[in-house]
Amino acid sequence: MTDRRPLLAVTLGDPGGVGPEIAAKALALKGVYEICRPLIIGTVDLIKNALAFSGIEGISVAPLADPAQGRYGHGQIEVLEAGNFSLSELKHKTVTAAQGRVSFEFVAKAIELALAGQVDGTVTGPINKAAINAAGFHYSGHTEIYAEKTATRDYAMMLADGNFRVSHVSTHVSLREACQRAKKDRIAKVIDLTAQALRRLGLGDPKIAVAGLNPHCGEDGLFGTEDDLEVRPAVAESKAAGLSVEGPIPADTVFSKMLGGQYDAVVAMYHDQGHIPTKLVGFKYDQNEKAWGKLSGVNVTLGLPIVRTSVDHGTAFGKAGEGRANPQSLIEAIAMAAQLAAPPKT
Repeated sequence: MTDRRPLLAVTLGDPGGVGPEIAAKALALKGVYEICRPLIIGTVDLIKNALAFSGIEGISVAPLADPAQGRYGHGQIEVLEAGNFSLSELKHKTVTAAQGRVSFEFVAKAIELALAGQVDGTVTGPINKAAINAAGFHYSGHTEIYAEKTATRDYAMMLADGNFRVSHVSTHVSLREACQRAKKDRIAKVIDLTAQALRRLGLGDPKIAVAGLNPHCGEDGLFGTEDDLEVRPAVAESKAAGLSVEGPIPADTVFSKMLGGQYDAVVAMYHDQGHIPTKLVGFKYDQNEKAWGKLSGVNVTLGLPIVRTSVDHGTAFGKAGEGRANPQSLIEAIAMAAQLAAPPKT
């Protein structure tokens, strides 16, 4: 009988961060294996080390040379080794070029496998931008790596926490450049990519809102003309193409409207406009415990020829190597990748 669970490549991220730990914790759960066949892209030693300092027992680790050879059953974590990294190089809580290099190599291998059709999708653990740049890989993040490796020109980042979904017209650029990138064609493209993704998630006619760039959407030109000259025409073009889209809507109210169920997604104009409300919904800090009680949310790259989801948080160097990292976001990223990569039901 054919195993219809999608095969997902899960990268460990920066070894000095919480990536190996949250991967070990996620793949120690039986539920993950009920929805997919997870394959770690990393090293056996890093996973064994994470299992040990996290106090997880009863889980074995097996190296694989070929993704097709895995058993993919609960109780055994399969690892396809990538890069050249020794535990003697491991420095938790620290930015190093060695850790940046191998974290990049994990990602490159996952992309290679997906493009070759050897895996059905990819899920990435958190990398450190300073570390990969120190290693000579000059990218501002995962999204840009994937775009270059897959030769994708039109792509966008979407953050999702349950039914709270936000796509971005721009991400890792200065605020000044973000304003310059808020152009009609780009906004219309992100609206379209968002609609495509929502349909793949099972929403037949998704309702999309587009946030304004300026306060009050420019207030008829008093606070800027970009909303009238760029955002509004992009929304009109998308409507003409048959999409259910509204905007521009002031950013100080549009996210509350989505939270209340009025929209299935919001297109944000720039990084912080979209990231702040999403993380306010998904991240909960417990002052009494002095720790994050909730770290949910998924990062999805739209427009790629392959599936890519990721955690919606960074390397969390402050708690790396201590066994107290929360795997919730990675578990959700795996679940969304499984949904996006699953073969159509017959």
